[in-house]
Amino acid sequence: MPNIESLELYIVLGAFVGFMAGLLGVGGGGLLVPLLASIFTAQGMSAGHVVHLALGTSLTSMIVSSTASIRAHSARGAVEWRIVGNMVPGIIVGAFLASQAAAKLDSGSISWFFALFMALVATRMFFDWQPQPCLKPMTVRELIGVGLGIGSVSALAAVGGGFLTVAYLGYKNMDMKRAVGTSAAMGLPIAVAGTVGYLIGGWSETSGEPHTLGFIHVPAFLAISIVSFVAAPLGARCSQSLPEIVLKRIFAVISLVLSIKMLLSFARL
Repeated sequence: MPNIESLELYIVLGAFVGFMAGLLGVGGGGLLVPLLASIFTAQGMSAGHVVHLALGTSLTSMIVSSTASIRAHSARGAVEWRIVGNMVPGIIVGAFLASQAAAKLDSGSISWFFALFMALVATRMFFDWQPQPCLKPMTVRELIGVGLGIGSVSALAAVGGGFLTVAYLGYKNMDMKRAVGTSAAMGLPIAVAGTVGYLIGGWSETSGEPHTLGFIHVPAFLAISIVSFVAAPLGARCSQSLPEIVLKRIFAVISLVLSIKMLLSFARL
């Protein structure tokens, strides 16, 4: 059984991830993945598995935080369900296939992808960059294709869903409140498909690791999920009153620092 210090860290992570999921429509994977990887390393887990476990556990934890965030944003009428429904098929296929492919990649390669993608996320969030709106209407084919790309990236970075969805919907001239709410709704299918993929892909790889199911660390998942479920509605309520740009910049800087740390720690694996 993990020691009490590790469980306390999981609880703190869960509170932060849930709050950020509700506040900004992102899953918090930019913080959760490198921190979980560091904790798993300190616990003596196989160096070749820690990044995969961090990604799989992060996506699994997002199932609960995304559900709570969806309820909060939906209650405020901030979710465009038609868009969600059209993007879900692509998201599910992309997230599942990418998680299966990730199981065959070494931790160093995934660390490079994660760190580089987080550099892009952090830059956009820090400068609050928004693409110039496009007035061309969204088609079903376009939404499925975009969903496929978002699902694939999210399975490899555990953070791409919120970032990419909000950017895309902003590009399509949707106001930020509805873009964040719709992005939060995308998090659930991404998390479910990614979880199934990492569960299957890592089943034989982690048979010797305690407390794991595939590339999912069960104690971390339970602790983070329970706390994030409570914290996500608080974040959603605060999204209407707090200075979002300041929080985004803090989130961006911390995410980038932790991602670089993870890259330096695992890129040689």
